[in-house]
Amino acid sequence: MNQNSPKIPPQSHEAEQSVLGSILIDQESIARVADIVSPEDYYHEAHRQIYQAMVNLFEHRSPIDLVTVSEELEKTKHFESVGGATYLTNLVNSVPSASNVEHYAAIVGQKATLRRLIQASTKIGELGFDEELDIAKVLDNAEQSLFAVSQRSLKQNFVAIKDILAESFERIDELHKNKGVLRGVPTGFRDLDALLSGLQRSDLVIIAARPSMGKTAIVTNRSEERR
Repeated sequence: MNQNSPKIPPQSHEAEQSVLGSILIDQESIARVADIVSPEDYYHEAHRQIYQAMVNLFEHRSPIDLVTVSEELEKTKHFESVGGATYLTNLVNSVPSASNVEHYAAIVGQKATLRRLIQASTKIGELGFDEELDIAKVLDNAEQSLFAVSQRSLKQNFVAIKDILAESFERIDELHKNKGVLRGVPTGFRDLDALLSGLQRSDLVIIAARPSMGKTAIVTNRSEERR
C-alpha cells in the first residue's frame, strides 16, 4: 500500500445501502434501527439525505416506500442529487430481505463512532501542540471531546408501551396499598426523606461536600442497608 495515499475514513457503503434498502422493503424496519443509527452517522451524503427523508416520514407516521421517499426528497430538493428513482430502486435490490437490518445499522453506527474518534483525536493533538493553553484547560477539552464521542455511541432502546404497562400498574397498586411508606431508598435524614420520599430509581444523586466530611460513609451506609 502506498503510504502517501490519503486514508479513507472508516465507512461501509454496503451497510449503508442495506439499511436503506431494508427500510424500503419493510417500512417497519425503521423502528428497529432508529435507536441505533441517526442521519449524521451516514458517511455518504446521498445516504444521509435518503435516511433523513425516511425519518421525516416516520415521525409524521406516513408510509415509507419508493413513492413517499421520492416525494419527501423532492420537497427538500435532494431527489436528483441522491440519484433519483434509479438509485432508490437499486437500494431495494441491494438487500435480499430486511431481517438483518439491525446488524447493518450497527455497522453504520460503529463506523460513524470511529470517524468521530478520529476527529476527536485530531482535535486533541492540536490542543497538545498549543503550548500557550493552560494544561488544565487542555485536559478538560480533551476529556470533553472523548466524552462526546462515547455519549453519541450510547443508544437507548425503544420500549413498547404494552411491555411496561403491567409493571407500572403493579407499582401504582403497591404505592396505593402502602400509603405513607417511602417509595425509594431512605437517606437516613427524616426531613430529606419527607421531601423526596427516598431516593428513586433512575435518579442521578450527587453527594457533595468538603473533603473528610463523611460522603463515602453516607453512601456506604445506605448501600449496606439495601442489601
